[in-house]
Amino acid sequence: GPPSSQADCWCPSEPLTFPSGILQSVVMAPSTEIQEAREKMKARFEAVRTGGKGSARRTKRSKHVSHVADDKQLQAQLKRLGVNSIPGIEEVNMFTESGTVIHFSAPKVQASVSANTYVISGHSENKRLEELLPGIINQLGPDNLMNLKRIAEGYAASAGSKAPNPGEDEDIPDIGENFEDVSNK
Repeated sequence: GPPSSQADCWCPSEPLTFPSGILQSVVMAPSTEIQEAREKMKARFEAVRTGGKGSARRTKRSKHVSHVADDKQLQAQLKRLGVNSIPGIEEVNMFTESGTVIHFSAPKVQASVSANTYVISGHSENKRLEELLPGIINQLGPDNLMNLKRIAEGYAASAGSKAPNPGEDEDIPDIGENFEDVSNK
């Protein structure tokens, strides 16, 4: 019937009927591709569920680990050992067996000779021995002699392959017979 003055919407008294093909085309079964994709997602997210069916899908939350507490414990142990700060050290180089160097620039160095404890803290970089040459030569010991020979052979090989022929002067152009004649043109 027509809308009444009391209600804002119109509601039919009888259920609506549609021709047979309309509702089937609107509400249809998903295609096989969509069904396969849904099955894959279902299988993939089954492992995430913590409880049974209907429970929340949450993984275990890891606690945030603060390294401040570790640093405080370390400082307390160092204080107990009686380490003293050593000022004026510009750099520290630690040579590894693999031939790399752990390089500290302006580190904080602390030592306790009685406890045989040395602490080097600060920003470190892993560098190759070649990167620190030639300033590091006076720090090299006999155990790094083989690494130094290997580096020298590498430099000699690269310099030998890049050596120009003595007959070729690429940076001097041919001007002609007389320079003054060419400049007067």
